[in-house]
Amino acid sequence: MDFQVPNTLAEQIANYLAERIMTGQIRPGERIQEATLAGELKVSRASVKEALYTLERWHLVEITPRKGASATRLDAAHASELYDVYMHLLMMMAVRLCERWQESDKQRMLGAVSNVVERIKDSSSDISGVVEASFNVMDACCEVVGNPYLTEALSNFKPAVSRAYYLSADRYRRGLAQTSEFFANLPQAVLARDSDKAQALIREFAEHQKSLIQQALAS
Repeated sequence: MDFQVPNTLAEQIANYLAERIMTGQIRPGERIQEATLAGELKVSRASVKEALYTLERWHLVEITPRKGASATRLDAAHASELYDVYMHLLMMMAVRLCERWQESDKQRMLGAVSNVVERIKDSSSDISGVVEASFNVMDACCEVVGNPYLTEALSNFKPAVSRAYYLSADRYRRGLAQTSEFFANLPQAVLARDSDKAQALIREFAEHQKSLIQQALAS
């Protein structure tokens, strides 16, 4: 059994607030009052402040001097900027993955991809399960690539990207056929070490996803 360090209080608060922001319970632009939140949760303001800094790193909260914290805005324009950066990080990962994967990595990578495809085929699966399985593919690839800076950058984007998916769930569900096709084609490019093809697949898929999210947020 692997040793796991338990979440600190600040991490627990950050996860609690992240879920509320991602699911829209805390609306874009809504102020988050440190003192009020500390009272509600019966924790110290120092723990709340540390949690807010974590949420800022996750692109869910904006902290402004003398004004405090608020949930980051998420309109069509902000979602586009978010997804553009995320897309280029994924493309960077794909290049390194094509260069670095070894035969011993195939089972874990393909297993993670298979899990996504199975969730898409399962009509009872909710969007959060599909999104989480997709992130598991990214995590498996990051482990193979072995670049801690890239891993951290991608990890910090996960909550904000999840939030965009949750707020556009209906349109995302309609695009699951393209998601399934993407996860069928990407491993072929990676295993062939065709980084140009892998990047092109990611760009095409990301632009499609971005369009769905923009349409949902615009409406």
